[in-house]
Amino acid sequence: MNPSQHAIQHPITEDDIANFLANTPDFFERHAELLASVQLSSGHGNRAVSLQERQAGMLRAKIKGLESRLVEMIRHGQENVAIADKMQRWTRNLLLTAQARELPATIVHEIQAQFQIPQAAIKVWGVNGIFSDEGFASGASADAQTFASSLGTPYCGVNSGFEAVNWLPDPTVAMSVALIPLRAGVAPQAFGLLVLASPDPERFHSGMGTDFLERIGELAGAALSRLRAQASPA
Repeated sequence: MNPSQHAIQHPITEDDIANFLANTPDFFERHAELLASVQLSSGHGNRAVSLQERQAGMLRAKIKGLESRLVEMIRHGQENVAIADKMQRWTRNLLLTAQARELPATIVHEIQAQFQIPQAAIKVWGVNGIFSDEGFASGASADAQTFASSLGTPYCGVNSGFEAVNWLPDPTVAMSVALIPLRAGVAPQAFGLLVLASPDPERFHSGMGTDFLERIGELAGAALSRLRAQASPA
């Protein structure tokens, strides 16, 4: 079979051409004039451009995408630094609170001030008798206490009529809430519940990460353990 007959029976396909070019890197060195003469779609309308121009355009688009990702990474880094700074200030103010009975109010006030939370409230149960007349030590029903212990991680989402939302100064404008259980170390039972609320329905939503809120709960729980019945009076 001569070459012309073979070509008719086995025509060259696009894959054959692509494989040839991929495996023959010096092809365009031997035929450099093709780089300027080959015309491709520009990718923007019907205008034709050379292969070199198309490659340059693709590289520019790739660089632009990388620049956008870099800007996004820098923005996230700056946000993380800002959050870390706020957390440090909040923790410092907890450590500077000398009187244990002032801790719940400090936690609520500093969370609102440092993290721009519109409303917050806290309840603690099982406290030392000297704190039993404090506002933070009353008002949490057995159901609310059981609910707090059932939370493995903070709840974030819409206000679904939770009892704890009624602890807020104005429950009617709490469109989204975060409910953070307070525990002493790794104890399974919660001894308190921290409520954060916003009139913005998207401020706290079910898809958001809870790592930051968990750290808040851990630090608040550690500080408030001074109030518990087995703690020494302060």
